[in-house]
Order: sequence, then structure tokens, then C-alpha cells
Amino acid sequence: MRTPVTAVAAGALALALGLTACGSGSGSDGDKLVVGATPTPAGEVLEYIQKNLAEKEGLDLQIREFTDYVAPNTALQEGSLDANLYQHTPYLKDFNSSKKADLVPVTEVYLPPMGVYADSGKKLQDVTQLKSGATVAVPNDTTNEGRALQLLASKGVIGLKKGAGANATPEDIAANPKKLTIKPLEPAQLPRSLKDVDAAVINNNFALDAGLSPKEDAILLESVKDNPYNNVLAVKRGNEDDPEVRKLAKLLKSPEVKKFIEDEYKGSVLPVTTG
Repeated sequence: MRTPVTAVAAGALALALGLTACGSGSGSDGDKLVVGATPTPAGEVLEYIQKNLAEKEGLDLQIREFTDYVAPNTALQEGSLDANLYQHTPYLKDFNSSKKADLVPVTEVYLPPMGVYADSGKKLQDVTQLKSGATVAVPNDTTNEGRALQLLASKGVIGLKKGAGANATPEDIAANPKKLTIKPLEPAQLPRSLKDVDAAVINNNFALDAGLSPKEDAILLESVKDNPYNNVLAVKRGNEDDPEVRKLAKLLKSPEVKKFIEDEYKGSVLPVTTG
């Protein structure tokens, strides 16, 4: 998901506590499917489906927009939504654990990729070009710090302890051949830190807000393949095979939606084409 400014998300994730639903209505009403979403990109993707694809599929899609990450899951758990689209599975699992909820993913839809960026003056083309002793800033919240370290480890610039997962911290670094200094910072500060560090691992939304292009400017960018942070269509357990949910899941994975994401976001959001 391209995460909203309050993020992150999911993504990946800073959690706002207020509910600000822009739509009306509650959960299932006849054949209507009421879906919660953050405005960008989830709301835009759903609006494209609503205007261009839903009628042909026989789907009456109703969209409710939220500006935080807690409320869409709370509404889904309580039944005022039939589904939501805005989060990745690690966030969903953490919500289930902390709120005693019972939400499940239906299908992966897109990835707002986290990337590693360097100040243009440093002229780095690849993360492996970081010099010995370089300083790399990472998000300081639990989910995104672990995600950032996993991204660095994917190119071998650090190695993590066996079993270090989504909540990895700098203490889980088992190999550091370049003797990198890992500097945790508030996620929103990371773009501004680029002049003071050698590189920074930045969430999609903060990169975009700072005028960075994930596709053009990142020296390392996440891939959708086997990525646990792909954003998912989610429902309350037991509703995975609801006919209206399956219609939406089919449309979300359609060639038309794939093309919309590619044309609209130009590499800043990546469609998941299988799963």
C-alpha cells in the first residue's frame, strides 16, 4: 500500500487512534459489499473498480475511506465493513494479537515498496557501493525497523541472526562486513536525514512526500515476489468465500487493475499478479 502520511504502514507502522470514516452505511446490505480503505492507493484502486469493472461483474461495491490504520480493522471486526484494503499481513497479524481480532487475508493486491535512498551528491547507484563505516538510517518503529534490516540483508550488506523476522532489531545483526552504523530515526525524518547519513531506508509514503521516486531514485527497492509486506484484501474469518468478496478479489487481480496501478503510480506502487 502506498501508506498515508500518518504511517507507517502497512504499509507498515505509526498508528493514529481516531476514526474518520468519510462514507456512510454499515456492513453487508443485500448484495452490497462495503469495503474500507485508506485514500491512496487503496481507495483509488477501489474507485477504479467501482466505476469501470464492478457493474459488469455484478458487484455493488461501496467504499468507506479512513485516514488511520486502526479504525478499518476495528470496523471490519465489529461488522460495519465486509472487507478492507490497506494493510500487509504482518500488520494484520499484530492487530489480531493485540486486539483479539479474527481477521484474515483473502488475496495480495499490491506493494508500496520500501527503498534505500542516498543523497544525490553521494552518487551511489547500488547499496553494495556503501563504503566501510557508512551510516545507514532506518525507521525506529518495530515493524518498519525489522523490514528495513531485512531489505539490507537481502543484498548481503548485513547478515541477520537465524530466525530474525519482521521484528528484527540492530541487535539481531550477526554479520556486518562493511562495519555499517545503523541509525534508527523517526520514519518521517528519514528523507531529511539524507544529507547527514550515507543512506536511509525510507517507507514509500515518506519517500513520495519528499519528492523521491521509488523507481528512479532508490538504490535498492523491495520486490513483490514472496514479500510479506504486499497489501491484502482482508475479511473477518469465515467470510473468505463470500460470493461478493470473491468477485472483488477476482477484479483486484485482473489485467485491468494491474494496468491501472502501473499507469497511475509508475513504479511507486507495484501490482501483485499472482496469489
